[in-house]
Amino acid sequence: MRLDGHDAGRGIGTLLRDLADGSVALVRGEVELARLEVGEIVAGVGKGTAMVAMGATFALLGGLALLTGIVLLIGDQWLPADLYWVAALIVFVIAGVIAAIFARRGLRLLSPARLAPAETMTTLKEDKEWLKQRLTSGATSS
Repeated sequence: MRLDGHDAGRGIGTLLRDLADGSVALVRGEVELARLEVGEIVAGVGKGTAMVAMGATFALLGGLALLTGIVLLIGDQWLPADLYWVAALIVFVIAGVIAAIFARRGLRLLSPARLAPAETMTTLKEDKEWLKQRLTSGATSS
C-alpha cells in the first residue's frame, strides 16, 4: 500500500478482491510452471528409458557375439573334428547354469518377506502397544 494517499481511499472490499485476484493468478502461474516442469521430466525419462533400452540391446548383441566366439574357439581348438554342435551345447549348459544362479538369487531378493519394511512394521507394532497401554491406563485411571 502506498503512503501518498492514493490507496488510502480504497475500501477493504476492493483490497480483498485484489488480493483474491492476485492469489488466483499466482496459483494459476504455479500450476502452469508445475505442468511445464512435469512435462520436461517426463520427456527426460522417456529419452533416458530409450537410451537404456538401446544400451541393453547392444549389450545383448555383444554377449551373443561373445558366446558365438567362445563356441567357435571351443569347436576349433579343443574338440576333435570340428564338433561345433558339442561346443554350442557346452556353452549353452554353462550359460544356463549361470542364468539359473542369477534367477534364484534375484527371486530370493524379490521374495515378499524381504520386500516388507521390517523396521517400520516393528515400530508400528511398538506404537500400537504404546497406544493400547495409554488408552487402557487412561480408561482405568478415570
